[in-house]
Amino acid sequence: MKITLICIGKTDEKFVIMGVEIYLKRLKHYINFDLVIIPDIKNAKNLTQDQQKAKEGEYILKQVGNADFLVLLDERGKEFHSVGFSQYLEQKMISSVNNLVFVVGGPYGFSNEVYQRANQQMSLSKMTFSHQMIRLFFIEQLYRGFTIIKGEPYHHE
Repeated sequence: MKITLICIGKTDEKFVIMGVEIYLKRLKHYINFDLVIIPDIKNAKNLTQDQQKAKEGEYILKQVGNADFLVLLDERGKEFHSVGFSQYLEQKMISSVNNLVFVVGGPYGFSNEVYQRANQQMSLSKMTFSHQMIRLFFIEQLYRGFTIIKGEPYHHE
C-alpha cells in the first residue's frame, strides 16, 4: 500500500518543516509515503471563497486516481484515537487498498466536487489547527500508527 498526503500551500515555518522531515525519515521504514504540496492559488485575494475552493478542488482532483481511496481531513469527519487509527490503517492494508490518499484542504475547506469524490472524511480534532501544523500532526500520527501496528514502544497507554 502507498499513502499520499496532499496539502494546499507550502509552509515557511522552519520548525514545521523540520518536524515533517523528522517524521518522513522515520515513516519511510514502514510505508511508501508521498507528500504532495499543491501551490497556493494565484490571485486568491481576487476570488470568492467558493471560487478559491473550486480552483483548489481542480488541483486536488488532478492528483487523485480513479482507484485511490480518498480521505478528506475535515472537521466534520470521523475521529479516532491513535490505536483506532492504527487499526484503520491495518484494515486498509488488509482490504487491498493500493493508494490511500489523505487531503488537507485550503483555508475554506473543500469544493463540492472534492466532497463528492471522497470515500471518507476524517477529523484529527474538534479544534482548528493551521494547515501547516496539520501536515506535521498527521505525519506524526501515521508514524505512531505504524509503530502501534508493529508493537514498537513509541506509543504509551
